[in-house]
Amino acid sequence: QVQLVESGGGLVQAGGSLRLSCVASGPIFSISAMGWYRQAPGKQRELVATIFNGGGTNYADSVKGRFTISRDNAKDTVYLQMNSLKPEDTAVYYCNAEIRTSLFRSSGYWGQGTQVTVSS
Repeated sequence: QVQLVESGGGLVQAGGSLRLSCVASGPIFSISAMGWYRQAPGKQRELVATIFNGGGTNYADSVKGRFTISRDNAKDTVYLQMNSLKPEDTAVYYCNAEIRTSLFRSSGYWGQGTQVTVSS
C-alpha cells in the first residue's frame, strides 16, 4: 500500500519559516510529479507548488519568491521550504504524488495533511 506521510507543520509568527517534508513509501516503481496543495477553512483546495521528475517546478503566484519546492529522488521525499510566511498562508497542507507501482499502473496519492498556522 502506497502511503504519503507529511511532517513539519506547526504554528509560526508572520515573517517566519517552516519546512514541510513528505515521504512516500510502499511498492513504488517510479514517481513522476510531486506537489503540495493547501486548503484553508471554507475554501477549496489549491495548488501551491509542483516539482517534476526532471526537476522542473511550478508555483502558485501567491507563493512565488517565498516558497521553494525540492525533492530527493533517492529518498522518495518532497520538501516545501516556506519563508516570509503570512497569515493568509494558514491552511492544511497536503502532499500529492503521481506514483507508478508497476509498468502498467499509475495513480495519484494524497497524504493526510499537516496544519500550518501563521499568527499575525
